[in-house]
Amino acid sequence: QVQLVESGGGLVQAGGSLRLSCTASGRTFSNYAMAWFRQAPGKEREFVAAVSISGPNTRYADSVKGRLTISRDNTKNTVYLQMNDLQPEDTAVYYCAARQTNLRYTYFYGVSSYANWGQGTQVTVSS
Repeated sequence: QVQLVESGGGLVQAGGSLRLSCTASGRTFSNYAMAWFRQAPGKEREFVAAVSISGPNTRYADSVKGRLTISRDNTKNTVYLQMNDLQPEDTAVYYCAARQTNLRYTYFYGVSSYANWGQGTQVTVSS
């Protein structure tokens, strides 16, 4: 089973930026499609962004398009989430997720599509 560790969260003012990182270990990273999800207090976990193994192909939630960018570096076993123009509604715990797949150009965006999760990193955006 792959282990995932997120980092890079913190407190930022509205309009600011953060970059989250998620480093994988224990399995071959290039066999996993990756994604970011988030969960705000009292709300369900929701999809943010996903990236395929190769290409890469990406998909974003409508609420983050144009502000957040997902990328991966297979040589560093790491997936990133660059977050720009952050808003208070982006406040949440952000989770990295991995899904083993043979479909190298496919991304997955359902919570139930992923069996491997990190512990989460808190992002707080003040107004």
